[in-house]
Amino acid sequence: MSKKQKTIKNEVTLSGVGLHTGNTVSMTLKPAPVNHGFAFKRIDLEGSPIIEANAEYVVTTQRGTNLEKNGVQIQTSEHVLAAAVGLDIDNLLIEVDASEPPIMDGSSKYFIEALEKAGIEEQDADIEEYVVKEIISYKDDVTGSEIILMPSDEYQVTTMVDFGTKILGTQNATLDHIADFKKEIAGARTFSFLHEIEMLLENDLIKGGDLNNAIVYVDKELSENTMQKLKKAFKKDNISVKPNGILDNLTLHWANEAARHKLLDVIGDLALVGTRIRGKVIANKPGHLVNTQFAKKLAKLIKTEKRNYVPSFDLNLPPLLDIHQIMDILPHRPPFLMIDRIIELSDKHVVGMKNVTMNENFFVGHFPGSPVMPGVLQVEAMAQCGGVLVLSTVPDPENYLTYFMKMDNVKFKQKVLPGDTLIFKAELITPIRRGICHMQAYAYANGKLVAEAELMAQIARKK
Repeated sequence: MSKKQKTIKNEVTLSGVGLHTGNTVSMTLKPAPVNHGFAFKRIDLEGSPIIEANAEYVVTTQRGTNLEKNGVQIQTSEHVLAAAVGLDIDNLLIEVDASEPPIMDGSSKYFIEALEKAGIEEQDADIEEYVVKEIISYKDDVTGSEIILMPSDEYQVTTMVDFGTKILGTQNATLDHIADFKKEIAGARTFSFLHEIEMLLENDLIKGGDLNNAIVYVDKELSENTMQKLKKAFKKDNISVKPNGILDNLTLHWANEAARHKLLDVIGDLALVGTRIRGKVIANKPGHLVNTQFAKKLAKLIKTEKRNYVPSFDLNLPPLLDIHQIMDILPHRPPFLMIDRIIELSDKHVVGMKNVTMNENFFVGHFPGSPVMPGVLQVEAMAQCGGVLVLSTVPDPENYLTYFMKMDNVKFKQKVLPGDTLIFKAELITPIRRGICHMQAYAYANGKLVAEAELMAQIARKK
């Protein structure tokens, strides 16, 4: 049974500090229609521009995944996106009155709470899921970071981190079921090393990062100068290092909290693929750069596969309509009848078939030395298939003729040769009205898309 898309029932607002700006940021999570996906809306800017959560808009990955579209930016998008994915939500509009969501405690916990408070509801549309059939990988040769995606029955993520420091060595984290995200991953907070914090303080880059929203691993000696700066930046009278090597601002939720937060980031960054994934992600030394590069690669791959998608039909089964039944419906006759069988027929689509043989009339004159089926006849065959669809809606098809009105976006991808079996699929773009049929048609042969066209035809009663 297909699963349904989900959004939230009500809107909900959170406020907090922006990590980059240090200003108070207000964020409102709103329900969104089916097939909307995730998007950010900058209500502080003229026209309230929208930036879709899409890998192609990633511009920088320093200290967060930052998106930009038409000059409008969203910084640190990953924590709120991870929360949405972690709660199985498909469609969400995220309104912010600054360039970033509030950092909260550096995890996804508060976003999870807000989304649950808003309530989650099913929508009247099936989810689209990319089912991984073979291993897909991406490696950054400079950092040695690598992401591998392999087949699995559900979306799973494993992260392996190695920071090469004594204080934070190798850690692993695994999420086998997305339903466990809230309990196992959502509360894992972001972290930094002292040397990074020092650099950010020097350059006045960390305005909202008080010690409540980041674990700071002390990977070097804490000088008096740094101590004073930290006290000032974090508004604390005293700062010291715990025996486990982190600043004494907070207590770890898990010993491997860093690896869990990296897993949270992977889920948030891969939300930018724009499609649910059914597969297992293994991320070795993940970071926003490798995560988003992988997201771009995967999104491109999914787009290509969609474009070249070839449906499979069992040609050994008895046809729904044989040649005699087709001739009862269509006015065409050999040699201009271009379909041998109808395999499927509903009120919205039709699938037909033609065996292309060397005996076809058109091969006599169309490149006799190198026979190729003319493209216009492939379109004619697709149209005849559509004719069966539209004529099946009237009680007396033998009294009607079908006429072309328009052809758009006609593309020929591969040659059709003698011996090929052509499969045609036509789907209605809009419901049939007044005998006008507007459809998208495809022709396939040898496991490849060979032609496609947007067709419009009209049926008219014989005079």
